[in-house]
Amino acid sequence: MSVGTSSAPGTRDARRPPAPRHGDLAELGIDADDLPDGLVIADEHGRVIRFNAAAARITAVPVEDALGQRLEKVLPLEDLEGRRWWQLTDPYGGLAIRVRQPERNLLLPGGREVLVSAKYVRTHPTGPVRRVVVSLRDTEARRRTERSHAELIATVAHELRSPLTSVKGFTATLLAKWERFTDDQKRLMLETVDADADRVTRLIAELLDISRIDSGRLEVRRQPIDMGAAVGRHIQAYVAAGQPADRFLLRIEQPLPALWADPDKIDQVLSNLIENAVRHGEGTVTIDVTPSASPREGEDVGTSVTVSDEGPGIPEESMNRVFTRFWRGSKRGGTGLGLYIVKGIVEAHGGTITVGRAPGGGAEFRFTLPVGTPPHLL
Repeated sequence: MSVGTSSAPGTRDARRPPAPRHGDLAELGIDADDLPDGLVIADEHGRVIRFNAAAARITAVPVEDALGQRLEKVLPLEDLEGRRWWQLTDPYGGLAIRVRQPERNLLLPGGREVLVSAKYVRTHPTGPVRRVVVSLRDTEARRRTERSHAELIATVAHELRSPLTSVKGFTATLLAKWERFTDDQKRLMLETVDADADRVTRLIAELLDISRIDSGRLEVRRQPIDMGAAVGRHIQAYVAAGQPADRFLLRIEQPLPALWADPDKIDQVLSNLIENAVRHGEGTVTIDVTPSASPREGEDVGTSVTVSDEGPGIPEESMNRVFTRFWRGSKRGGTGLGLYIVKGIVEAHGGTITVGRAPGGGAEFRFTLPVGTPPHLL
């Protein structure tokens, strides 16, 4: 009688092929070419056996030219100091306890930066490397983010320098030579300081709004709002400041649905859109307040506000950039952050905003808000 052998509990029979791991790409029905990041796999001899479509795109090396070639030839990576990365890492002949290389910036031929990380696959700890799995990521998205942050810092520094220089200059002058100035001169300098302080405050408020929008922390405190009355207040403020009353045309279509929104933030949206029309547009500034289909599913109506002018309008090629950071419609100053914030506020309310060409030829901004009734009142 023959006696069969069995493996001890917790061990695997060496004659059996390893069972597929849960989550393998093939088991999940995912092809490596579907991955957004570059994937390069080399065998125990250092020759490339897998080179997906993203890796070909990032490295500009055709798949057929990569397969079967030495890994260091297909990916002649260098660090930022010009040293050959594969010579430094030496995955096949280096320390036997290493299992990976953390992500870092490396250079492809031509100086293109890529983010590279590597995994060393061994059959058992300290055993020989059977596979080297390399992940490649394009740095363009990160570069765009870094450029955006750099532009934000430069813009803030530029916008802060002028008012702070004015504040510092006038206050230092007043402190040093107070008795030499008449009351009218003192008042003029203090009014200038006050206006510049308001300018700094507005810029800081914009930066805080951008931070909250980018992080998804913009709070909306909903209250009942009369949109027609809110627009009317802005028009009255411009007329009181010297704009002719016939510069504005307000049209309200009744009945408007009951609207719940954050009054301070809606005032911020109206202020920005009307100011843009007054400052950058020409002719009559028309504001239409109408009921409309709500952008939020499940609600029949909302409120739309359309602000248009009769100026030159926005060039067609610039339409898709209007709501991005630092877009400026003219050379007349400003941070270029206002419309980015406006879009963030409208979307935080569950609304939408669009830009187009007005019937009179100028710019037309239209935002639509859902009714926004708080759940406890439904």
